[in-house]
Amino acid sequence: MLRGIRTASSNWLGRIVMVVVLGLIAFSFAVWGVGDVFRGFGQSTVASIGATELSVEQFRALYNDRLQQLGRQLGRSISSAQAREWNIERQVVQQIISEAALDERVRQLGLNVTNDEIARRITEDPSFRSITGQFDRTRFEQTIRNAGYTEARYAAEQRRELLRRAVTDAVSGISAPPRAAVDALARYQNEQRAMDYVVLDRAKAGDIPVPTPEELAKYFEEHKAMFRAPEYRAIDILRVAPVDVAKVDQVNDADAQRFYEANRNRFGAPERRQVQQIVFPTMDEAHAAKGRLDQGLAFTALASERNLSEKDVDLGVVAKSGIVDPAVADAAFKLKEGEASAPVQGRFGVVIVRVGKIEPETIKPFQEVVGEVKQMIAVDRARAEISDLHDKIEDERGAGHRLAEIAPKLNLKLIQVPAVDRSGRDAQQKPVENIPNAAQLVQAAFASDVGVDNDPLQIQNGGYVWFDVTGITPSRDRTLDEVRDRAEERWRERQIAERVRAKATALLEKVKSGTSLADVAAAEGLKVESTFGLKRGGTVPGNLSAKVIETLFDTPKDAAAIAEGRGATEWVVFRVTDITVPALDAASEEAQRIETQLRNAISNDLLGQYVLHLRAELGATINQQALGRALGFGDQQN
Repeated sequence: MLRGIRTASSNWLGRIVMVVVLGLIAFSFAVWGVGDVFRGFGQSTVASIGATELSVEQFRALYNDRLQQLGRQLGRSISSAQAREWNIERQVVQQIISEAALDERVRQLGLNVTNDEIARRITEDPSFRSITGQFDRTRFEQTIRNAGYTEARYAAEQRRELLRRAVTDAVSGISAPPRAAVDALARYQNEQRAMDYVVLDRAKAGDIPVPTPEELAKYFEEHKAMFRAPEYRAIDILRVAPVDVAKVDQVNDADAQRFYEANRNRFGAPERRQVQQIVFPTMDEAHAAKGRLDQGLAFTALASERNLSEKDVDLGVVAKSGIVDPAVADAAFKLKEGEASAPVQGRFGVVIVRVGKIEPETIKPFQEVVGEVKQMIAVDRARAEISDLHDKIEDERGAGHRLAEIAPKLNLKLIQVPAVDRSGRDAQQKPVENIPNAAQLVQAAFASDVGVDNDPLQIQNGGYVWFDVTGITPSRDRTLDEVRDRAEERWRERQIAERVRAKATALLEKVKSGTSLADVAAAEGLKVESTFGLKRGGTVPGNLSAKVIETLFDTPKDAAAIAEGRGATEWVVFRVTDITVPALDAASEEAQRIETQLRNAISNDLLGQYVLHLRAELGATINQQALGRALGFGDQQN
């Protein structure tokens, strides 16, 4: 699972700044056990692998975590319905089971890792460091909480990953792959092709008549599932966030002024300097160089003598916090414009620093940001009130009251959504705009039912969202009258696609019979275009499609073929004009890259085979009914 966490971290989690002492975090780790994720087995077990069991609650948490990680990688939320539609669901289920098998092997072997090692791994992870190289515990806790993790659970995930690696590294390591395999992969990746082609678009379909009632009815009956109404849910929602309950009018000017003075850099840009540095092997050599600079030698000339380009010595225009080495930062921000420093003992060696242009700090005046300052203070003060409101709402829910009753009692705004489908759209297929944490909430609502008390969802900045499912409208087949316009539009699009494909097929037959592509194109009023240097997996020209490139590499030189263009109503007729396979230098970086890629692929294959063997040996079993409950629907066939 940490593979997903690491990927997500590289995209956003790792950008968060952090600072704390290793000893404190190591102390808190001491109370964590290896079994954090698999503790507390319930009667309802989704899967068992050897002596390791996954309950419905544990499996659901892992599954939702994985969907969120995938969503962060894709830059969009993934609902349970989409996971099923895209077959992600099955893959995620199998991956969770496989990882549990590795965990069971770790248990059997009696492997463990110390809490100090876990602490070191987290505090030394570059993903969790600020621009000053420090680790911020407060930010760390806030970030993993927003990502859905407790500190103990995150540490347990780190532990599981390290222990899994101890097993997998032992079975997946290989020496250099066969030379023939490297050459074959190089040919596959680097082969380049050229082609002449023409593009046929929807204009070549001609006029499409209005469908007869019989034609439209027949099309609708054959594609009724395409027009089926989805299941809808009615939801009552209660959101409580600091920004919602913040009382800006209760923040006085004196408090705002104090906050502003203590946080001036938040209301503008800090001073920035153009910084250059040259690193020397010894302090004596640096002092000698400094003497020459003092005698008039240009900094760039000194760099050239040491075979360093301007780019090699330039750190850019940076704020003090943007320089990783504190000693270098202090030296650079004490200099005047155009000055060079005395030799500085930095983290990575002895350096001489020079400062070019200086951009002074630009801080907005207090009167310009007073409203923003008061809002920030009010929101911060509201966090304590949020905790009290959370407890009051939970007490009311514990007494059996629904959100529609609780909201007016606590003077809170109730959001009522009469109908929303799994994709977050209403009955008119328009996005529902007023759902907080929409993707997560809708997914949870479709995993719940009418009358069920649902756990609140945590939102960023310390808030909560509660929801009640108040109604369910089952999925149903729509009538033709309900979707007549859509059905006719789909029918027309299909007619256009069929006609354009038929036209492309006819042109291909002419080319195959000996007529040149140029003559065929001229007769149809089409323009012949040429392209070259096309590679598998490379950049696709704007007027072509990946399908065209795929078909191109399945077609022999001088042969012709057709492929779907940028949609079903566009087709491309082409002829392969050239095939080039660049020679591979065995000592080149390209050859080393391909060898590494192939070694990793073989290692992954070995690991996959090992995990399959492990699952068979340990006797992995899946309870389909429990799996269905964990995923939010009936029996799941896996």
